[in-house]
Amino acid sequence: MSKSVKQLSSPTTVQSLGSLLKSARDIMRKDKGLNGDLDRLPMLTWIMFLKFLDDLEIQREEETKLSGKKFKPAVEAPYRWRDWAAKPDGVTGDELLSFINNEETVLPNGNPPSLGSYGAVRPSPLSPGHSAKAKRGPGLFRYLRTLTSSNGDDRRDVIATVFKGVDNRMKSGYLLRDVINKIAAIHFTSSDELHTLGALYESMLREMRDAAGDSGEFYTPRAVVRLMVTVTNPRLGEIVLDPASGTGGFLVEAYNHLSKQVKTVADRKILQEKSLLGCEPKSLPYLLCQMNLLLHGLDAPQIDPGNSLRHKLTDIGERDRVDVILTNPPFGGEEEKGIQGNFPEDKQTSETAMLFLQLIMRKLRRQGGKSRAAVVVPESVMSDGGVAGRVRREIVEDFNLHTIVRLPKGVFEPYSDIQTNLLFFDRDTTTKGVWFYEHEVPSHRQNMQNPCYTRSIPLRFEELQPLINWWFKREETSQSWFVTRDAIANAGFSFDFRNPRKKQLTALNIPQVLEDISKSQAPLSKCLAELQSSVVQFKTLDPKKWARTPLKICLLPIKEEAVLDDLTTYKQVTVKLYGKGAVLRKELLGSEIQTRPQFLVRTGQLIMSRIDARNGAFAILPEELDGGVVTQDFPVFKVNLDVIEPEFLAILLRSHGFVEACKHASKGTTNRKRLKETIFLNEPVPLPDKTIQQSFIKLSRLLERFRSETEKLMTAADGAVPNIANYIFE
Repeated sequence: MSKSVKQLSSPTTVQSLGSLLKSARDIMRKDKGLNGDLDRLPMLTWIMFLKFLDDLEIQREEETKLSGKKFKPAVEAPYRWRDWAAKPDGVTGDELLSFINNEETVLPNGNPPSLGSYGAVRPSPLSPGHSAKAKRGPGLFRYLRTLTSSNGDDRRDVIATVFKGVDNRMKSGYLLRDVINKIAAIHFTSSDELHTLGALYESMLREMRDAAGDSGEFYTPRAVVRLMVTVTNPRLGEIVLDPASGTGGFLVEAYNHLSKQVKTVADRKILQEKSLLGCEPKSLPYLLCQMNLLLHGLDAPQIDPGNSLRHKLTDIGERDRVDVILTNPPFGGEEEKGIQGNFPEDKQTSETAMLFLQLIMRKLRRQGGKSRAAVVVPESVMSDGGVAGRVRREIVEDFNLHTIVRLPKGVFEPYSDIQTNLLFFDRDTTTKGVWFYEHEVPSHRQNMQNPCYTRSIPLRFEELQPLINWWFKREETSQSWFVTRDAIANAGFSFDFRNPRKKQLTALNIPQVLEDISKSQAPLSKCLAELQSSVVQFKTLDPKKWARTPLKICLLPIKEEAVLDDLTTYKQVTVKLYGKGAVLRKELLGSEIQTRPQFLVRTGQLIMSRIDARNGAFAILPEELDGGVVTQDFPVFKVNLDVIEPEFLAILLRSHGFVEACKHASKGTTNRKRLKETIFLNEPVPLPDKTIQQSFIKLSRLLERFRSETEKLMTAADGAVPNIANYIFE
């Protein structure tokens, strides 16, 4: 947004914006007409939209006056925010609901809009209870929905489109007034506030998508969006299109990317007016997309409210084409026959993703520059026959398909479990060959029971940095390989090429199989020998002779309260039952964390669940969760290193005796038992001197090594029979 000529009022502090929006949402929770975030966020959005619009109108009016021109408002009195919403003691209750919802109503300040600014509405008799001086006119939504552009100003068309898909679902006009009063405190002419609101709004969009589950709009993870924008690298002066905008994630990221290239007033004008285009036919995502872009600084988002596929492909000419397309088209959707008829007869299909691919190819500019596209596609696009095969052939023969990125399962959880790929192609030349890059889950997750990305452990942009580094300096690696155009053609233009450089089980001869098993046995034999030599030492130990030491000597209660910043992301930590350790619950912005206070936890500290400690919910915090936060339901203790080694404490935690101590220290009725810290800290535990503790630590490490080597031997044995079978078929 351009700088304000005159600040409307002092900006809200960054710290208070999060709590302001939270307060508004808390008020909405009291209303019987709203059911969850799926209802609350759209309500909050249209209210914010009207406040934003009025702030912008006031700013533009002042700028126009300074230039000596006449200002024509998009919204006229008494429908402007300042007329009916700005005063805290303004219209409320049933009168407010009537003004917003009804086709015709008594206007708040008795002033009807000028003739011609809305659809023809005949005056009607005054309703009982109103004075003869009261003026009537269209209700707010009726007025906004009938706005039409004039003199080339399309702001009215945007407003009309937004409100054709919006309803007021709140039942209480008093609660609605309270929400309006909260939003009235936001100043949308402050660039600092816009930046903050943009981040907060994105977090609310994520919450709404999570609440929607399978029925929600398909969501492209932020890390994937950033990757696609980064490597596609839109330049200022190019037109960027997302033909399936959704809530605007790609367009927001592209806007942020282009903003860094702005150096002059002329650059700013290009960014604001000639850079970003979108298309979203569904009313709710259209509204959310408009608001998302407005909050990130785009003054007048150019989002087409129609279906991108509604035009005949042959009617799309050079003037309709763009330089960059970034999109995640709908998967698995089905288009009606009328839409399918817009495509070549041999490429008509009900599969939405295939239709969008054809549209994208048609929309890339053919003259001047290097037009390019980055598209998310499902696995079926890679190898299906029929129309899919013919579309793939067109991409290879008429475009330069240079890169395919394979994403692992779980990247789009919880919105979809479909495995996805990213296609990158341009009009620079025809395809000579395709680079494939297979992104894998981080190594620390590969040996886990569920080695996938999940909702609680999502893909992070930092994990894609090796891909970005490779992008600009390509070579074949264990994750990347090159496939020639001839190989693709010989495969019937399938893109389903597996990684030939990935380590796979190879067919070995029988002596080699047996030799591998023998080699795997050697480290195990060494472990067994070391364990045997430890027998004598531990025969002399008698734990019954060790002093029973109260836990308060070993553990020091600690409370490091976290000062939460609204825009900082925090790791919420929890503890699993039955000794299964501390885990990441979720990552949230400070503004999203409702329970206060929160307390920081550090590597090596003991964290316990006050409710479930008696069920084994306690753990030593691992390094990857350092700096996480917990509520006061999780007591935290610092280990007294003068008397006990953390690794020895970790051994004690796995004992039946420690669980019994937690049970004894948990008091209350059956379903309301809580760990009492004073009782817990007085529980006695066996505590030998640190030399003996080190012996147990050494033994524990040795046993862990023994377990690991045993697993390796079992893996070698499990692979032996398949290897022999493969050898037979060689």
